[in-house]
Amino acid sequence: MVATSATSSFFPLPSSPLDPTAKTNKVTTSTNFSGLSPTPNSGRMKVKPNAQAPPKINGKRVGLPGSVKPDNETSSQHPAAPRTFINQLPDWSMLLAAITTVFLAAEKQWMMLDWKPRRSDVIMDPFGLGRIVQDGLVFRQNFSIRSYEIGADRSASIETVMNHLQETALNHVKTAGLLGDGFGSTPEMVKKNLIWVVTRMQVVVDKYPTWGDVVEVDTWVSQSGKNGMRRDWLVRDGNTGEILTRASSVWVMMNKLTRRLSKIPEEVRGEIEPYFVNSDPVLAEDSRKLTKLDDKTADYVRSGLTPRWSDLDVNQHVNNVKYIGWILESAPVGMMESQKLKSMTLEYRRECGRDSVLQSLTAVSGCDVGSLGTAGEVECQHLLRLQDGAEVVRGRTEWSSKTSTTTWDITP
Repeated sequence: MVATSATSSFFPLPSSPLDPTAKTNKVTTSTNFSGLSPTPNSGRMKVKPNAQAPPKINGKRVGLPGSVKPDNETSSQHPAAPRTFINQLPDWSMLLAAITTVFLAAEKQWMMLDWKPRRSDVIMDPFGLGRIVQDGLVFRQNFSIRSYEIGADRSASIETVMNHLQETALNHVKTAGLLGDGFGSTPEMVKKNLIWVVTRMQVVVDKYPTWGDVVEVDTWVSQSGKNGMRRDWLVRDGNTGEILTRASSVWVMMNKLTRRLSKIPEEVRGEIEPYFVNSDPVLAEDSRKLTKLDDKTADYVRSGLTPRWSDLDVNQHVNNVKYIGWILESAPVGMMESQKLKSMTLEYRRECGRDSVLQSLTAVSGCDVGSLGTAGEVECQHLLRLQDGAEVVRGRTEWSSKTSTTTWDITP
């Protein structure tokens, strides 16, 4: 009976009229304990006609069939049904809770989109998506230097810097709405099987960022001759605005089926010319001729270099940044330990595929090879060639002494 009464407070059950003269040994209906009293003579329980179900359902007073109001009894003699969580909430409470959850989730998403840095040294654009600035002609993107992007000297490698330049160039085309199905190709270029290839790259690094730094990269394009395009970059420290790197490059079009250079079709010119900036290059062109090296004039030679599958881009040729790593494969270790790369000029002569085998040659000038560790300024000539002697890249690099070394305490 106790279990039945406790259950009835949550799930009220209808009761039938009771015969006040009936005598029974077992009560099967849901009753109020105040309606029961012992009979002195018989020792049995007598059911009064005021037995009834709880007077409230879902917080509202109701009357049930067969229920009889007690005579000459006050409400104090018959306390109300226990107040429970269920009979205090309206029927639509679950719907209200669901709507509230949806609104809270939407508010959280909006706060993420409207995110603002709490630290002054953190740059906006937290998701690194980039944006168009300066009348829609300059693309700007921020990068955080990751732990896997730094070298043995605890600063970002030249490959990291070059990857940032390449990434902003492609994102510029994408954000401007000019990206077709190709790797940086516009819709009209895709129709004509044309792709961009770089012919010349010039980079000057004033300072390398370190792990955890945020850099801000700006890039824009200009016309270069009749059938070329120049792309410039300016890399700044995201916190101080200090210029870290300046770079300029020249690009031409190539038919990806015939692998031959092509003029810029008028349809393609109409797509890209509205984005040209009428400005001088961010770097004055280094017009010095790049020396062709051979086995006799090179001081260091590294052979047997082969592309991996991960070195290929979607156009099925080796990524431009990979060439830089191969060039430095033949650079003397002593120079790289004591010197930092401050400028680089590259001329791309030929592409190479996944089956190519290459040689890297380096000649050091400006100091004796045996004194690289103590030299102040060093200049190197580079050549990357195929096994049959065909030139792939000619280059020149300039190095300066590492005057300061940053020491980090990484002990927990």
